[in-house]
Amino acid sequence: MESRYREADARAAIDRYGADHGEDVALRVYTSRLIGGDPDLVLHGGGNTSVKSTATTVHGDSVEALYVKGSGSSLDQVEPAGLPAVQLAGLRRLRELDALTDEEMVNQLRIHLFDAGAPNPSVEALLHAFLPHKFVDHSHADAVLALTNQPKGAEWAAECLGQRVAILPYIMPGFPLAKAVAEAVEARPDVEGVVLAKHGLFSFGATARESYERHIELVDACERFLAERERAPRLTPRVRHDAAPEALAARVAPRLRGLLAEATGVPDAPYRRFVMEWRGSPEILDFCNSAEALELAETGPLTPDHVIRTKATPLFLAEPKWDDDEALCAQLEAAVGQYRSDYVAYFERCQREKGVQRQPLDAAPRVALLPGAGALCFGRTARDARIAADITEHTLAAKARAHATGGYEALTPSELFDMEYWSLEQAKLGKRADRALEGQVVFVTGGAGAIGVGIGDVCAAAGAHVVLADVDLDRAQAAASRIESEAGGGSAFAVAADVTDEDSVRAAVDAVCLRYGGIDVAVANAGVAHVDPVETLSGSDARRVADVNYLGVLHTIREAARVFRRQGTGGHVIVNASKNVFAPGKDFGAYSASKAAAHQLGKVAAIELAPLGVRVNLVNADAIFSEGEVPSGLWQEIAPGRARSRGLSEEELPEFYRRRNLLRATVTARHVGNAVVFFASNQTPTTGATLPIDGGIVEAFPR
Repeated sequence: MESRYREADARAAIDRYGADHGEDVALRVYTSRLIGGDPDLVLHGGGNTSVKSTATTVHGDSVEALYVKGSGSSLDQVEPAGLPAVQLAGLRRLRELDALTDEEMVNQLRIHLFDAGAPNPSVEALLHAFLPHKFVDHSHADAVLALTNQPKGAEWAAECLGQRVAILPYIMPGFPLAKAVAEAVEARPDVEGVVLAKHGLFSFGATARESYERHIELVDACERFLAERERAPRLTPRVRHDAAPEALAARVAPRLRGLLAEATGVPDAPYRRFVMEWRGSPEILDFCNSAEALELAETGPLTPDHVIRTKATPLFLAEPKWDDDEALCAQLEAAVGQYRSDYVAYFERCQREKGVQRQPLDAAPRVALLPGAGALCFGRTARDARIAADITEHTLAAKARAHATGGYEALTPSELFDMEYWSLEQAKLGKRADRALEGQVVFVTGGAGAIGVGIGDVCAAAGAHVVLADVDLDRAQAAASRIESEAGGGSAFAVAADVTDEDSVRAAVDAVCLRYGGIDVAVANAGVAHVDPVETLSGSDARRVADVNYLGVLHTIREAARVFRRQGTGGHVIVNASKNVFAPGKDFGAYSASKAAAHQLGKVAAIELAPLGVRVNLVNADAIFSEGEVPSGLWQEIAPGRARSRGLSEEELPEFYRRRNLLRATVTARHVGNAVVFFASNQTPTTGATLPIDGGIVEAFPR
């Protein structure tokens, strides 16, 4: 590991932040980002940093202040506001106490904030305050954890780092750890850092550069020490699978996702679902396929901070029956059931041993390791799943390295319980009310068009993870990126799909299963049109329209049903039919007939899929010309013909369609999106229904 400190970059940080926040804070932001930007040091909110400087009170007095990372923020993107200032003298005086509860510690941190609206200071803030050094850096470096999570971890850390550091056994974060670190440094005031076994590393210095580069040097020494003692190979190959890991993961993901879903007991919202992130790098596959995988999988995480993201252990299926799908599903069901039972037993045992009462968290695993398929990682959102996956990737690599140097040894279940059910750690996850489609995956065909984009926008705002499938992948990707910019990273995904091609639709659905784990809502939205009177309508034109508007709906429903059946948690199909189903238009026979066929197919699907808990409903919308800057491809193609049929200019068409409905309403793509959310959120026990979205066209009233 090498230092990435550059004087030019440090000066740029001072130029950017120094005038408003001072040079100390500017440099603290700069080196915090250097640490946060290296995943071998910290992941997703891990680690913390601080600087001791001054702050000015409302009376104009300059007093000592500790600027420390705010709880739950990420070092890689930290801004000055993410380093709340705390009165240093008040914090240091707390060291005089014999004990301090976690709740009172948080209270004292907030009492001593200079800005009452600032985020909570890190739970390690007292540790930073009790140290005398100006700059303090803390990470969960993989190399330090691979070294100390071993039977001889403390001994090897001392051999590796010598007198440069003090070494402490694992101590639960909070007041006791802060005092222990301060005492260790006072006993050896010349040390450059403190190694906390099975937790991480603290370094410190008089300048931002000194503290950061000491940190890098200490981690680098641990990396070199491990490399010198590492056996090759790290793991022993046990099995080899010829099938592509992507194919195996996509196949198993929906079943696993369905098994992990939590039954709520609420009829109109029967499940809380997870989404998935898959990892199948050669290193992960080597781990999963190794003889040591089961033994290492049953051990705890590298650092207790990870337990809130990944649980204490993953689910590991040693011998997946890839050649027998029914047997494989039975294996998964048994394995998840056993995992839940084991988790409940662990929870009850730890409660009993500690004499405490806690509200149990859900018992579902967050990570599943399968030989041949790799790591399937789950979270409430795509971001949560990605965090679990990143942690898993680093965890497996560090466990393999520890195994190859001496043997991996984690914290005890009792110690992990303390962290998993620590209120201050749970606060990092945040509390939010579930939105209408929270945790659901919505698959939209024709996703790059105006209506597809509108559906995607509304569903993402309702908490869904949206997949835009379209023959024009570039446009779909642009639309997905725009949704992500509004709804957050991971909220949307684009995939190529030609709905007229069965194999293409199947491949697209498999890609969704690999990306998010499954599908909960399928919106058959892709459509084309053709303008011609019946007496001149060619068979080829009629077939072209029917291939998209009718067979495309068939292919979409069929592939979605395949996933719904494997998940076992119900689902929704929404067919975007048309006002023309009930009120066809002149010269529009190919379109009207194909939409009527799709509409009838949806009703048949409602009958057939009801035993799976799948609801199929239909939307009959009138003309939609665009969604924001996204034009309707269908109307770009047919507008001249429809205008001629109605004796209008193309420019007059939107106003004509608005004025012909009872409400004089302009129908938009977001209206269709609202209908999708209404049906998909189970607002009413409805299937086989048709919802007009046309402002009120009498001849199109359902009958």
